[in-house]
Amino acid sequence: MAVGKRRAAARALIALLLGGAGALAFAQNYPTRPVRIVVAFPAGGGNDIIARFFSARLTPRLGQQIVIDNRGGASGIIGTEIVARAAPDGYTLLFTSLTHSMNEAVTKLRSRRYRCSAAAPTCSW
Repeated sequence: MAVGKRRAAARALIALLLGGAGALAFAQNYPTRPVRIVVAFPAGGGNDIIARFFSARLTPRLGQQIVIDNRGGASGIIGTEIVARAAPDGYTLLFTSLTHSMNEAVTKLRSRRYRCSAAAPTCSW
């Protein structure tokens, strides 16, 4: 992947958090298959609309399809756990909001299999 494409992809991935730290390093041939973006909120909401907006612009730049997977419920915990369990290869990304970091502070769910500190942000503001 050319350096210009890598920079454009990084700018377009605003508010996305990676499902694994290993996904930060883009290989030259990334992506070689479709990229899945898990939106931790129901379809039709603000997060879904923004994720679809960016995915429509990322698809031609990356040369691969971006698949939006809405997994709403439990204040974003369901979608976040799906990404936390995914392979840390950069093909499963999390699109969430401030609730991602707040969940850890206000809930004491023992069943959660992720920690906010384990996720690496791709880009945020």
